[in-house]
Amino acid sequence: MTTCLDETYHVDAAFMTRHARWLLDNGCTGIISLGSLGQAATLSFAEKVAILKNVVAAAGARAPVVAAVSALSTDEAVQLAKSAEQAGCSGLMVLPPYVYCGDWREMKAHVQAVFRATPLPCMLYNNPVAYQTDFHPVQIAELAGEDANFTAVKESSTDVRRVTAIRALLGNRLQVFVGVDDAIVEGIAAGAVGWVAGLVNAFPAESVALFEYASAGKQDETFALYRWFLPLLRMDTVPKFVQLIHQVQQDTGTGNARVRAPRREVSGRELEETRAILHAALRNRPAVRSTPFPKD
Repeated sequence: MTTCLDETYHVDAAFMTRHARWLLDNGCTGIISLGSLGQAATLSFAEKVAILKNVVAAAGARAPVVAAVSALSTDEAVQLAKSAEQAGCSGLMVLPPYVYCGDWREMKAHVQAVFRATPLPCMLYNNPVAYQTDFHPVQIAELAGEDANFTAVKESSTDVRRVTAIRALLGNRLQVFVGVDDAIVEGIAAGAVGWVAGLVNAFPAESVALFEYASAGKQDETFALYRWFLPLLRMDTVPKFVQLIHQVQQDTGTGNARVRAPRREVSGRELEETRAILHAALRNRPAVRSTPFPKD
């Protein structure tokens, strides 16, 4: 889930409440807050805790809220994990530390400290493209053998073979989620059972339908919807994915384009290209459509 900012670039809690409920109304089965798309690196610790409390209250008993745990230090990551539990979150998505790319011994110690900070089930977020830290399948298997509450992996290496490699080592010990939007159909075919999606913030019903079609093996429906969706889904896999998805939200009335520095809103040719892709999609929308976004 994205983090919405108001005109003063403070967190817009009221909007995020409406957004969370709208996502659930359109079929989403859980919410992950404070991830990369949630601009976690630009949020203070207090802002992060306030967001978690707000989203947990918005979701109520309808769906689990998972807190992404990322920090510069292991100590801060552990404290955020504990605060997420206290805020009522149902699980944690554990990232490697910002900035520092350590070796396996160091990264194992970091994520295990977070795993062991609470009894909450944990998803490991493996994104070597963005974080330059790669948790290989054999290392994931080692973690799974030592921590019972390590229950899932968000695989964002962009290599769908990782899904089959993890399953070959661990069977069904871990749930494997796809973490890049334009690999969802291939990931499900390889055995993934979940999707941590990005464009879902603007197109939740369409995202849910794509996931359900692919999971049910409905090839015709899957590829018809995938062909329509792919130009948008590819926005989730480039360095400016945060800005692009926020821009799509603004142009679809499901959010705004505001991002915190050092990010800047897309402009010029980038903005034109983004809008051209979006408007082409909107001119040819599929039968399945998200409900209108609720007004204030």
